[in-house]
Amino acid sequence: MHLGERFCVAGKRARKFKRSDPKTYVPSWCPRLKAPCELRIYGFKNQREWRMHRSMCAYLGEDKMLAVIADTNDSVAEREELVEMIAIALLTRKNLFVLGEPGQAKSYAINLFRRHITGARQFERLLSKQSDEEQLFGRVDLASLLPGSVPPTVLEQDATYQNQRFNLRVLVEGIGSMKDEPATWEKLKSGTEKLELYRAALSALHKSEPTVQTAGKIPEADIVLLDEIFKCNDGVLNSLLTALNERKYTNEGRTYPIPVISFFAASNEIPNFNDPQEKILEALYDRLELKVVTANMEDRDTRLAVLKNKQAGTFGQVTVTITLEELRQMQQEVASILVPDAINELADDILCELRKDMAVSDRKYLGYYPIAQAKAWLSGHDKVESCDLLALKNYLWRLPSDREKVEAVLTRLCVNPMQDKVNNIRGMALEPQEEFDAALGDGSKADTARKAFIKLRGELTHLYQMQCSLRTAAQSDGETALVDDLLADLEKISRKAHEQTHFTYTTLEEIAALN
Repeated sequence: MHLGERFCVAGKRARKFKRSDPKTYVPSWCPRLKAPCELRIYGFKNQREWRMHRSMCAYLGEDKMLAVIADTNDSVAEREELVEMIAIALLTRKNLFVLGEPGQAKSYAINLFRRHITGARQFERLLSKQSDEEQLFGRVDLASLLPGSVPPTVLEQDATYQNQRFNLRVLVEGIGSMKDEPATWEKLKSGTEKLELYRAALSALHKSEPTVQTAGKIPEADIVLLDEIFKCNDGVLNSLLTALNERKYTNEGRTYPIPVISFFAASNEIPNFNDPQEKILEALYDRLELKVVTANMEDRDTRLAVLKNKQAGTFGQVTVTITLEELRQMQQEVASILVPDAINELADDILCELRKDMAVSDRKYLGYYPIAQAKAWLSGHDKVESCDLLALKNYLWRLPSDREKVEAVLTRLCVNPMQDKVNNIRGMALEPQEEFDAALGDGSKADTARKAFIKLRGELTHLYQMQCSLRTAAQSDGETALVDDLLADLEKISRKAHEQTHFTYTTLEEIAALN
């Protein structure tokens, strides 16, 4: 055994991995293709590395999702943002809307990503004004309305009925050479009568309970794609609103839960919400939390590479998959990512900044953190960091015209949020400093200068307290250095003011302690 060797122990004998074998998903020769194989590394040079490798190989969910993202990106050029948002939608159970011109691989990218998830029930429909609820959610089984009928789900879940039915089937299948014996037909008659009698009892208990045939429809799907979603009619709209928002569907007065993880929608345009006839679609639009805008491929080399892959027949191949159960495990890991208080405060700063130019609802703000958690998880972070909030650029905008504003605010506040906060405090110090300098310049009014000095000292003390809060929240040596430089600037202003008014210099820390 040597350091770095890896073995699959899913079979009867451990099998050594080759260099050409995959490192983040089940290899083709694994005897348990439906479950992740176990990796073991032998011959560690110390206990610390053993612990580290053990924690890394315990579960490869993050690597597998990144492998799916990379595999999808290989077949949908210049769609990295869309593919990442598809992954984040599935990890957070959010809904995603894709806006773009025809022929920009919107539906193709979603369908390709969905093919990487094995065991997930899929539903896809191109909507039009003629689409009705039955096409999406199923129709009432007319047989369930007939007298004496029993809902199929009741029969399937009733153990007594299933046992009697099994016994009768065994009797029928084994009749063979015993068909001429009178006892055989007596047993057959008795078994049939028992089954019919019990079925009649179930019918009496479940009288007039209409059932809905939902096989292959949204109520039995895990992932749903609705193309041209805004072309649905009013009847479908009301059902979709409840399905997208609450994951429920109501039919014949009964409400059913639906297991859909995420709804994906695509369209060539968004409604004109100023038009009274289209305003009804605004609620549906708001239920699609994540939004991505696509464009035509811009890079010539990329276009030629995609064309070559299509001509070679290698375009759209799936080389890595994850199971539905693995996806659910990933969702739990994402939900466990820590969101520090400083990140919540930063998100609130972003909200306040955006509201200066555009509308952002409280619901948007209160639901931001799962997207940030998913981005942090994909980035390998154990807690949400400021850069993870950049993923909100596809969450916070409502109209395409808002995208640039959102991205600009996120870049300014999240790429180096501490620098922005430090600059704000420096700016807050300028006004009282300028008032003090103006009062000091008027030598005939000493009392005015003294009052301006007292005001300046009070403002600097308040800013010092803000600086202390920033230093406590600093998450790196670089941020700590920025905050320390801020304190030095505040002290410089304070020292100069003391000297100009001939007061004994006292540090801001000492002044704050006296207040």
